[in-house]
Amino acid sequence: MKKSFFQVTVFILAMYLLPTQLLAQKFGYVDTNFILKKMPEYQEAKGEIDKLAKAWQDEIQNMQIEIDNMYSELKAEEVLLTVEMKEDRLKEIKEREVALKEYQKKVFGFEGLFFLKKKELIKPVQDKVFEAVEKVAHEHKLQVVFDKSGELVMIYTDPVHDYTDFVLEELGLGDPNDVINN
Repeated sequence: MKKSFFQVTVFILAMYLLPTQLLAQKFGYVDTNFILKKMPEYQEAKGEIDKLAKAWQDEIQNMQIEIDNMYSELKAEEVLLTVEMKEDRLKEIKEREVALKEYQKKVFGFEGLFFLKKKELIKPVQDKVFEAVEKVAHEHKLQVVFDKSGELVMIYTDPVHDYTDFVLEELGLGDPNDVINN
């Protein structure tokens, strides 16, 4: 009886503890911002996007200056204009303002030219990083990989779980002497 009680106890204990060990997951984290900053193709894409954004911003600013000048001219000539002439000028200014707002929306709005160009240039670089992260995760048998630079707030991170250097190495950008300064 003692032997079977002992066996049953061990069996129950094993069944209780075994699932927790099987469910234990290995995790790690990477800093994708740090990785992206080390990638020349990301820097090139970011530079091109910044250049385009500046050009679009300048164009919008010039359109606004033109509208402001039209208002100033109207104010200066207001006493010389008939009611119809004043209304025509105001109508033209309002049309230009509407066109400016539409252009701003077309360029910088949701799914605008800026968004699409950024997606076109940055997504392939990000995909390359994500593929490297996936490969490192498989090599190190990680079930979960967090992005330290993302929205997730990590109050404490043990450097033993940092796999950023492995991803850099996978991308051919790793230097064993580099230290992440975050």
